[in-house]
Amino acid sequence: MRGSYILFIKLENNSKIRIGKLGIIDFPRGYYCYVGSALGKTVNLEKRINRHKRLDRDKSGKLRWHIDYFLVNPNSSIIDIITIKSNKRMECETSEKLERVADKSINGFGCSDCDCKSHFHYFKNKQDCGKIFKKIRK
Repeated sequence: MRGSYILFIKLENNSKIRIGKLGIIDFPRGYYCYVGSALGKTVNLEKRINRHKRLDRDKSGKLRWHIDYFLVNPNSSIIDIITIKSNKRMECETSEKLERVADKSINGFGCSDCDCKSHFHYFKNKQDCGKIFKKIRK
């Protein structure tokens, strides 16, 4: 199964996290939505999402993408996931929709292979982020 996905992540405390080449970033506590994709021939949605879950659970592993650095932080945890099954790239379109309603977006995060501003969006409270999830799931 190929497509895009959104990780809904809670950050318990304000945290300074080194995010690969982006450097150290101050992240306020709250809720984050990360938009990614798995469109390769060998990497499908299930494998990609399981990798993220493993990093989140074990808090260790090889750090390859920006989101990996965030997930291994002890204050972060994945609390929900939405998958968008499709053979075409939907992550940029989905991320742009989230950016319009987010409290802020983290510049350059998760979008090194496209022209988007960000694929990582911050929401101060769970209710606002939850509303977005309900709309997307419909």
